[in-house]
Amino acid sequence: MVQSKAATAPVHPNAEPLPAGRRGVRAWLYLLAFLVVCMVAVGGATRLTGSGLSITEWRPVTGAVPPLSAEAWASEFDKYKGTPQYQILNQGMGLADFKVIYAWEWGHRMLGRILGLIFFLPLIWFWWRGALDRRLGAGLLALGALGGLQGAIGWIMVASGLQPGMTAVAPLKLALHLTTASLILAGLVWLAADIRARPAEPASFGVKFTARVLAGLVLVQIALGGLVAGSKAGLVYNTWPRMNGDWVPPFADLFAVTPWFENFVDNVTLVQFDHRIGAYLLVAIAFLHAVHATWRVPGTGAARRAWGVAGLALAQGVLGVVTLLLAVPLWAGLSHQVFAMAVLIMATVHARLTVAEQSLPAVVGTPSPAFGFERMSPAS
Repeated sequence: MVQSKAATAPVHPNAEPLPAGRRGVRAWLYLLAFLVVCMVAVGGATRLTGSGLSITEWRPVTGAVPPLSAEAWASEFDKYKGTPQYQILNQGMGLADFKVIYAWEWGHRMLGRILGLIFFLPLIWFWWRGALDRRLGAGLLALGALGGLQGAIGWIMVASGLQPGMTAVAPLKLALHLTTASLILAGLVWLAADIRARPAEPASFGVKFTARVLAGLVLVQIALGGLVAGSKAGLVYNTWPRMNGDWVPPFADLFAVTPWFENFVDNVTLVQFDHRIGAYLLVAIAFLHAVHATWRVPGTGAARRAWGVAGLALAQGVLGVVTLLLAVPLWAGLSHQVFAMAVLIMATVHARLTVAEQSLPAVVGTPSPAFGFERMSPAS
């Protein structure tokens, strides 16, 4: 078998299509990715409405049933009244208002349970039907384990906000929770984009390498955004492009906390400055990558996808500036968080399809119809 020819030759138009089972697996993976984005959206709304500490216990099974009687609601409300958040911030809150914040947190947890079922039940079915090869199966098992860990991280995060003197969750734990969700999303999209025929147009090593770097930078920027959200750093320095008149805040402000490394998590000045610098760096590298891809592989799917990543990164940066200038209203903060997932999806699809020529074996058969951002590939 001559691999070199198969690596660059277009797929024959009369070849057999990919098995229906593989198309079903890919559609299932994209459904899971959509649900993860919904989880991130509901989680963001839960955070922005101050609802995340309304449920004070972790009951993975019995917690699926919300309070159904007046006595049950009174019991849940009494538990919340014992939290520092209620005693410091929400003294005098009525039961009707408590039901609203409880609904957000319960909805977030319930969506997580549904997501787990939609992951594991079809996984068993596809495995039994032989629709998963060894590599795909291993990747799915790893994502399943990461999903279970994500549930534990979520409770650890909530528990940090129930400690004495706390009125919100710890910023580092919130950032870890958001980053883990983003890793799961990227993993699902990567595996889904992997289930395609090989793109007919290979890209250069530099384009492939930078595509992967870009996806990694998006994840780092999301983690930095999680720190901004957790520390409420978006509520200060609500000016742009300067930070209250300074291009770079004074060193004494950037490193006002002792020990010095805690400034990267707990100092709102440095936390916001890092997120700003990360955004500038991401947008700059994305556009340089797009120009480079256009120069090295003009007219290819890799070049078009590179411009797609650059455009989304720029739009996300503009949305971030608007969110900052408006001091993080609910609609802007939530839009900024959800749009970050769109940037991540685009960057992940771009990275996977761009490196596919190097890492995938030859595939016999025509590609199944492209999903979403995959349509920017010539193999679509």
